[in-house]
Amino acid sequence: MTSKKVVELFYDVVSPYSWLGFEVMCRYRNVWNIELKLRPAFLGGIMQGAGSLSAMRFVTAVQQIEKGGDKQVERVSRELWRRIWSEDKDITQPQSFSEAAKKAGLTDSKIEEALKLCTSQEIKDKLKHTTEEALNYGAFGFPMVICHIDGKPEMFFGSDRFELMANCMGEKWLGPTPNSSASKL
Repeated sequence: MTSKKVVELFYDVVSPYSWLGFEVMCRYRNVWNIELKLRPAFLGGIMQGAGSLSAMRFVTAVQQIEKGGDKQVERVSRELWRRIWSEDKDITQPQSFSEAAKKAGLTDSKIEEALKLCTSQEIKDKLKHTTEEALNYGAFGFPMVICHIDGKPEMFFGSDRFELMANCMGEKWLGPTPNSSASKL
């Protein structure tokens, strides 16, 4: 069995293209045997005026309190995307974060902890650091995926580069839903 490749996904819930990339990378996590590292970052730090700073601080706070992976970060991120892009709802207010986190399965105590933590200097610094890391890789927008191949980071920008990414990692691209059967016409 081959060891897992590390893949970092830098994203912001204000970006619909990040959502597409996020969902595909989550689906391919096991197909490509990758260690997917979710890297919530602030698109406004890359491009001015994104308007998602408070939401991304909340996601970073959820990541800070989560132990043993990014399952809750994945669920909360997905719910925030659903709110803004499917339901045309706010993602900038604490009540919005609470509603998204509740739908994502977080307990009231975890939600309260994340709400308190998301305004702390620690979380502000962590989000700023992650955004700076994205810039250091050469980010100019999101989603941005970094595949660590043979100790070397390879950057892919956009939600339409998965076939190239697969080729670079020596994997197969099976379309956006790898576990579904092909249609039979």
